[in-house]
Amino acid sequence: MILHSYFASKFLWTFLGVFGVFAILLSLIELVDELQDFPNLPFLQVAEIVALKLPSVSYEILPLVLILATVALFLRLARSSELVVVRAAGRSALRALTAPIVVALLIGLIAITMFNPIVAAASKRHNDLVNSYKGGDSSVLAISSEGLWLRQGSATGQTVIHAARASSDVTTLYNTTFMAFSPDGTPLRRIAAQSARLTDGEWLLAEAKLWPLDQAGNPESSARQIESLSIPSALTQDRILDSFGKPEYISLWDMPSFINQLEEAGFSARRYAVWMQMELASPVFLVALVILTAAFTMRHTRISNTGVSVLTAVMLGFTLHYIRNFAQILGENGQIPILLAAWTPPLASLLLAFGILLHMEDG
Repeated sequence: MILHSYFASKFLWTFLGVFGVFAILLSLIELVDELQDFPNLPFLQVAEIVALKLPSVSYEILPLVLILATVALFLRLARSSELVVVRAAGRSALRALTAPIVVALLIGLIAITMFNPIVAAASKRHNDLVNSYKGGDSSVLAISSEGLWLRQGSATGQTVIHAARASSDVTTLYNTTFMAFSPDGTPLRRIAAQSARLTDGEWLLAEAKLWPLDQAGNPESSARQIESLSIPSALTQDRILDSFGKPEYISLWDMPSFINQLEEAGFSARRYAVWMQMELASPVFLVALVILTAAFTMRHTRISNTGVSVLTAVMLGFTLHYIRNFAQILGENGQIPILLAAWTPPLASLLLAFGILLHMEDG
């Protein structure tokens, strides 16, 4: 137990040291980039942008940090001959790896349960802040229990669109209401339609009823039925989809309810479901990277080419990471099932790591 605590503390401090070094380097790089993008902003506002972006970039490099921390730990133990003493005491490689595996698993669990909500909130705030400084809109769409809301603007005013549901590709809205406002906020007209289809530069409304609101008197008395109606729009399908926000902007704790809202509104939530399963499987993938890296680096420096072993471990870790990302793309596109896309790469990486470790240790 004392030996496990010793290895766990050394691995944890090594991880924190590597993570701190990378955090400082990334913050400096991001600071230079943001100063170039916003040369007219005060330094404190640029520093706020960098501080909001730092959690997301640090979260993305977590696999790399664990790989380098494992390399640093076992190279240090090998050079000090501590691994030789452990083996001489009758400890196998798997038992020596127990503490680093447990620490890596705890790091992964803390990352998805505690660090993930911080990353999501900071990333969303960073995106809104950058858009406000660039003069863009933070969002044109919102999802609620009553349906979905869209907003489009032009030189003639703003139009708020409500729909009970929509098609999965967001090109058709059902049971829609269009509220047009002048630039000063005065209501101009209200249009209710059975359906609205988004085409190139316009909405095509079917079975519409129009109420003029800029006239005196009762709007119902001057309302008229229109079989088909065209409303100009600068919205596109890609812009509406982007307004949902990236999955990284939503906390893992809030993701199930968000997916339910999307599905109730008629949208495809596959992209968000894949991301949620990928996050849940990430602790397994981190453990696989630790075992894989240890298999190449926990040998004595005199009987192995240290440089080649470290390079092989790092390159193999990157390869598994890219395979995992490729599986995520296939899952988002519907080429493979969601659970298969999210859980197969981590589990396969774990089995591969154990296989390489057993081969290295026992031949």
